[in-house]
Amino acid sequence: MLSRQGTTRPTAVAMGLALTLALAACGGDKKDDAKSSASASATPGSTATAAPSSLPAASAAPAATGTVDGDGSSTVFPIMEGVAEELTKKGLKVTVGESGTGGGFKKFCAADGTDFSNASRAIKDDEKAICEKAGVEFEEFKIASDGLAIVSNKDFKVDCLSMEELKKTFEAGSTVKKGSDINADVPADDIKLFTPGADSGTYDFFAEAVLGKDVKYRADGVTTSEDDNVLVTGIEGTKGGLGFFGFSYFSENADKLNLVGVKGKGECVKPSAETVLDGSYPLSRPLYIYVNKASLARPEVKEMMKFVLGKEGRAIITEVQYVELPESDYEAGLAKLG
Repeated sequence: MLSRQGTTRPTAVAMGLALTLALAACGGDKKDDAKSSASASATPGSTATAAPSSLPAASAAPAATGTVDGDGSSTVFPIMEGVAEELTKKGLKVTVGESGTGGGFKKFCAADGTDFSNASRAIKDDEKAICEKAGVEFEEFKIASDGLAIVSNKDFKVDCLSMEELKKTFEAGSTVKKGSDINADVPADDIKLFTPGADSGTYDFFAEAVLGKDVKYRADGVTTSEDDNVLVTGIEGTKGGLGFFGFSYFSENADKLNLVGVKGKGECVKPSAETVLDGSYPLSRPLYIYVNKASLARPEVKEMMKFVLGKEGRAIITEVQYVELPESDYEAGLAKLG
């Protein structure tokens, strides 16, 4: 299985050395060195070669070879990390960074921007406007489902929080200092909050789904990072630690953290493959890849997307513990490719 745990992922220095060797073996890149990466970096925005996978090697070469480059969501990154490795075996080099959903769109909507952008939320109107101004037209592809996991330190036993309790804890001006300030069932430890950074689509999703329009995050007592492994390590090592990130990252670290149920309009529900897919978990969301239409005209880019939406790509989605979409969604995506 592709590992994304902070304790097992290779360091950026080691991965940088691996990238140098990989580039030497694969030949020249289609863009400058600043954009070359087959990323498995633990540092947001940096790039390195994808980690080994237990998935079987591809059986045949693709119809096209070349280089496809992208950036974006750290949540979607493990999927595209696996895609990059499998397609490299076939002779098609895919490079990908993880600067966050917002950071990815900045690169995607620039002149001579990336071929694709991974996103854990839909593109915003202001980002669409920037793309339009730069002459970047794009296609949107849904590739998987994910749940946003609320987690706490193993010794800070929190069983369930309502959407209202999450809001009063994470919103600006919050008076919550101890767990018992949230509700009487939460331990009275001092709390320390951990959240993704402002360039993260997970940060945006939580803001929209929990805080509400125009409500800001609190800044006091909060540690932020674009790297979910930093959040895992912080919550694991801090009594009273409470935060959130993609459910698949919890799955990789389930022995280290406590998973908190979320109560929406009905009963309290914890995220799982079943509750994410059927929507009963209140913090479920789709994951996306946005592809530049001009890039999509290149056979290597189209080949990459056929792989992502096909059986081999969907095997990677489940391998890294995300949830497959209904068959009709993949069929709709493939129909866009012609």
